Amino acid sequence: MPPIIRKASRADLDVLIDWAAREGWNPGLDDAPAFWAADPDGYWIAEEDGIMAAALSLVRYDETYAFLGFYMVHPDFRGQGIGLALWQRALVEAGSRTVGLDGVVAQQDTYRKSGFVYAHANFRYGGEVQCTEPPGTELVSVSPVLVPMLADYDTRFNPARRDAFLREWLKAMDSRESFALLRNSEILGYGTIRACREGHKIGPLFADSETNADLIFRKLVTSVGGGQVFLDIPEPNAAARALCDRYNLKPVFETARMYRGPVPELPIGQIYGITTFELG
Repeated sequence: MPPIIRKASRADLDVLIDWAAREGWNPGLDDAPAFWAADPDGYWIAEEDGIMAAALSLVRYDETYAFLGFYMVHPDFRGQGIGLALWQRALVEAGSRTVGLDGVVAQQDTYRKSGFVYAHANFRYGGEVQCTEPPGTELVSVSPVLVPMLADYDTRFNPARRDAFLREWLKAMDSRESFALLRNSEILGYGTIRACREGHKIGPLFADSETNADLIFRKLVTSVGGGQVFLDIPEPNAAARALCDRYNLKPVFETARMYRGPVPELPIGQIYGITTFELG
């Protein structure tokens, strides 16, 4: 019998995040609320005899763009076509939207068969970081009043608005800090750092210049007292690679950013940290 394919519940999403941790993706400790807010109907599972066998997310940000992630098959059910059946069913929900993904390099040919084309590599860098806090008063902790401005600014770096996601992602909590660089009431960049299963991960990190990206990076790192830090960067951004080199971060993982549909024109040179590999 074919697998039962259904939308995931909020409780199922917690299981998916545990699966991602098992796969070594090192998710954040409190990612689930923001992931769910982005699209509560965007998570899928396939079941065999009532057991979760495969998972996938297809988060639809608007009528033109969606992002595919969390594509996993439990080791006990691999090689049976369950993942492919789930993949094909979920992609129907994308309709005519452009779909992005960050896939493992080994699966690029599989994704091409579904109409995805390679855009560029992304690299996760990681390492122990200690740095000094930048001086001045232009770097401010993100409060709810700033979120609408940041959501507007964020549209420069993503193919679609993601207000619902950002309202949750930018909430201050024990496991997460966000800072914006403000100059004369203009946003010049912002970033978030969050506690993960291992160390802390920065994402996003957007800035209009290498200098400002460095300031935000230092603010984020010092806000958690330094330690093990991970940063996911688009490989074509040489300034982002230079930032990683400056703080002795080393590449630990690579993905292929691919799109089905028109490839969005994004300012890669101002993207110093991708928000997540799961939701773009």
